Amino acid sequence: MSVFVINMQCRNQKFLAAFRHAVLPVIAALLLTACSQDEEDRFEGMSAERIFRQAESTFGNGDFVEAAEIYEEVERLYPYSDWSRRGTIMAAYAYGEAGEYEKSRSAAERFLSSYPGDEDAAYAQYLVGMSYFRQLGARGRDQANTTKALEGLQLVMEQYPESDYAESAGLKFDLAVNHLASKEMEVGRYYLKRGNFTAAINRFQYVVDNYGTTAQVPEALHRLVEAYLSLGLVGEARETAIVLGHNFGASDWYASTHRLFTSRGLKLPETVDGDEGLLRQFYRRTVKGEWI
Repeated sequence: MSVFVINMQCRNQKFLAAFRHAVLPVIAALLLTACSQDEEDRFEGMSAERIFRQAESTFGNGDFVEAAEIYEEVERLYPYSDWSRRGTIMAAYAYGEAGEYEKSRSAAERFLSSYPGDEDAAYAQYLVGMSYFRQLGARGRDQANTTKALEGLQLVMEQYPESDYAESAGLKFDLAVNHLASKEMEVGRYYLKRGNFTAAINRFQYVVDNYGTTAQVPEALHRLVEAYLSLGLVGEARETAIVLGHNFGASDWYASTHRLFTSRGLKLPETVDGDEGLLRQFYRRTVKGEWI
């Protein structure tokens, strides 16, 4: 093969590479723009109700994202109609079903901005809270999502207490609080396992003080007993055990605490009915009821 032919092949290869990297993306963008324009054009001239019904049909087929986009076409083409109002809230719902939580939240917030007094405003606010709640456990954003979920759900309970969504928001709110408490427990157990007892005590105490109505409290009290005994603070461990027994005496965590005392040759009172004064000065709960 001649040098000329080889050079021509190299030039052709370089040209094709340049074409792929420079020209093809432009062509693809133009095609996408054309397709997008065609998608919008197909709704031009259609009535708001007809577009809305098409979105409903698409939603019924399980194509949630496409349905949400069609609902938004109603909003775009008929911005001041009742169909637009219905399209906005349905877009928020459809995006949520598709797992597109930011888009769901954006549509719900648009609805609240445009129709703050509407009968569906409670549902829109509920969708805002749920857009965060459904992301609990998302890596790297967990605490932020939980905090924002709590804020959004609390607004439902406070601003729309008589709505159909207040009770559900309250249940989700409690789950989110429990989720926060469980994260604190994870950190506390980490410190406890590694012998950093002071840091562990701070975490478990934080759960008791700030998440006193969650399911994490019995374990938090038991872990406090563990940490106190590991530091040789028998008095503090006994006081904590009394609180645990008085409030959660039937729990497995109190049974574990009792075994822990027994294994160390320490005596733990079987009954704590006479320790009301100690309980009062220790962890008295007043949020959603008291620890007696």
